[in-house]
Amino acid sequence: MKGLSVRWSLATAEDGVEEQLSTYVAESSHARFTGMAGLQFKTWRMVPGEWFEGCYVFSSDEVRAEFQATFTAGAAESPVSQLVGSGPVLIEPCDIVAIAEGWDGFNAAPRA
Repeated sequence: MKGLSVRWSLATAEDGVEEQLSTYVAESSHARFTGMAGLQFKTWRMVPGEWFEGCYVFSSDEVRAEFQATFTAGAAESPVSQLVGSGPVLIEPCDIVAIAEGWDGFNAAPRA
């Protein structure tokens, strides 16, 4: 499995950006990635005041490479970059070693 992490700094973002990001994910981004061909799953992570990140797991290196190239070309204009006020500080491919589903199962929800 092939992964990709995309991270934005929130260090200089405006106050309240965390709620704006959460709303964007719930109202737009979650639906965009749900059911996307070649994507096994995506998570959105955030440490308020520090960073916001999308973590992707793709079914193949080819799918990841195509997504990464397309995303990178428009990263500075992406909705998250617009909300944060700057482009990503990290776009990093990686290998996913394993995935385990816990006893309580997997909850694919637009807001935690």
